[in-house]
Amino acid sequence: MNARVHRPAGIHLLADFHGIDPALLTTTADIDALLRAGAAAAGARILHSHFHSFGEALGVTGVVLLAESHISIHTWPEYGFAAADIFMCGDAQPQLALQVIEQALKPASRVVQTIERGGGGKI
Repeated sequence: MNARVHRPAGIHLLADFHGIDPALLTTTADIDALLRAGAAAAGARILHSHFHSFGEALGVTGVVLLAESHISIHTWPEYGFAAADIFMCGDAQPQLALQVIEQALKPASRVVQTIERGGGGKI
């Protein structure tokens, strides 16, 4: 087995998306496929995913576990809101995952925080 080694240093993006069509925020299979597409665009390796629906026309919560870390999302269709959390280390490019998610959800507005992880210490 040829395992890739990843340093713990990476980029963590926290994205709040507002003004999304509620129909885009309710189907677990669609949200799973979207986050997987984001991971692929970022060059990340998917290990597993798990998503949960809170009921018809209600939100979804889920995570795609990556060799490079994770992408998670929580949706509130009743508010047209989604919160995404994208953390990737190594050579993966979380900004590309963010672009894929944003293009699909078409929010009216967004707020993104970028946090550098693991680089300030002895790593």
